[in-house]
Amino acid sequence: MFIDTHAHIYSEQLLMDKDEFLERSLAASVTTILMPAIDKHTHEAMLNMEALLPVKCISMMGLHPCSVKEDFEQELQLIENYLKQRTFVAIGETGLDFYWDLSFKEQQYLAFRQQIEWAIQYDLPIVIHSRNSTKECIDLVSEYTGKGLKGVFHCFGGSREEAEQIIDLGFYLGIGGVLTFKKSGLDEVIRQIGLDRVVLETDAPYLAPVPYRGKRNEPAYIPLIAQKLAETMGVPLEEIVAATTNNAKKLFNL
Repeated sequence: MFIDTHAHIYSEQLLMDKDEFLERSLAASVTTILMPAIDKHTHEAMLNMEALLPVKCISMMGLHPCSVKEDFEQELQLIENYLKQRTFVAIGETGLDFYWDLSFKEQQYLAFRQQIEWAIQYDLPIVIHSRNSTKECIDLVSEYTGKGLKGVFHCFGGSREEAEQIIDLGFYLGIGGVLTFKKSGLDEVIRQIGLDRVVLETDAPYLAPVPYRGKRNEPAYIPLIAQKLAETMGVPLEEIVAATTNNAKKLFNL
């Protein structure tokens, strides 16, 4: 059975046929979906997904770096309130995004640090978004060495050196559809570092794997990523399923 460790299944693109895509997920042996938070505009929709069947949908709580704006402190207060009220599987997604907009770069750092501190306080893994900022995220996480911080660099697409630095910090690599892209080079990186710290994710509805690249992504496509990973590593698919599922269970205490 597969675990999709990162999917925005509460997005408007997927909500329109939620019953159907959840049935497809189950048919593809994706039995658990972890949902990263974005901001106050989507928290309610995300939490409502937890009541659906037949797939188990589990929420994280956090503030996406692209949602860090003038009101980020109010957003963080809302997150703190949620954390006091109930249990979540992780803090996230949080991190840094230097691709779209650098207007709130300083605030992104402040929000990221606060969420790291909550992850340590509540003994939860942290799910890191690091678009155009992998080095900066690694540097920041390194400051918390020895404090029990754990987590995953979601949608990893960096170099072998970065992968090794992340693993040395005790973190995992979230591997998704990018692995299936011809020129990503991610297959060679993974081949060199192995499966010990790899979990599978879709980032649905984004970054659909080949042959659906450019179309809406969904958790049912996890087996396509797993198959590519099996080919990359030269091992049976069953070994990929076992390794990545066990890694996800260990990291997220499932």
